[in-house]
Amino acid sequence: MGRVSVKENKNAYQLAREALGLSREKAAELLEGLSPERIEKIENGRSLPHPDEILIMARGYKEPSLCNIFCARDCPIGEKYVPEVPPKTLSEIVLEMLASLNTMQRSRDRLIEICSNGQVDDDQVEDFVRIQQELESISITVEGLQLWAERMLAEGRINKELYLKYREEAK
Repeated sequence: MGRVSVKENKNAYQLAREALGLSREKAAELLEGLSPERIEKIENGRSLPHPDEILIMARGYKEPSLCNIFCARDCPIGEKYVPEVPPKTLSEIVLEMLASLNTMQRSRDRLIEICSNGQVDDDQVEDFVRIQQELESISITVEGLQLWAERMLAEGRINKELYLKYREEAK
């Protein structure tokens, strides 16, 4: 049995492992290809994880949000373009989505007006930025729903075959 960490500022990778009650040695058995030493370096911040390692951890720990966290915090491109999506309950996601869509409904006509001439005039920039932020909020909420669904799939709480079948049919 490994030692219990008393480190105060644990990163998401360590928290995900500890949530399952795994020592680094047990985690290494679960995460084929990652040694306990490599896991320790990632958790202590001495080494950044590689994308393939994140995929292994996300799958093994059944914590798909690790992919989002990596992209938003540790990937140089993702830091600029990928917002971090905090995990939420389904009811929180649905309420946020409904609020966002209601706000966007009111902004739709203004967006059409702004973009009708193919440019954003000086007196329209403020409204354009506000609408862009509203759309970003919807995008983050959609990502939150996707992460929620992926976690439910990983935990076996959604029938994976049916989910994939209906996703494919929806394309």
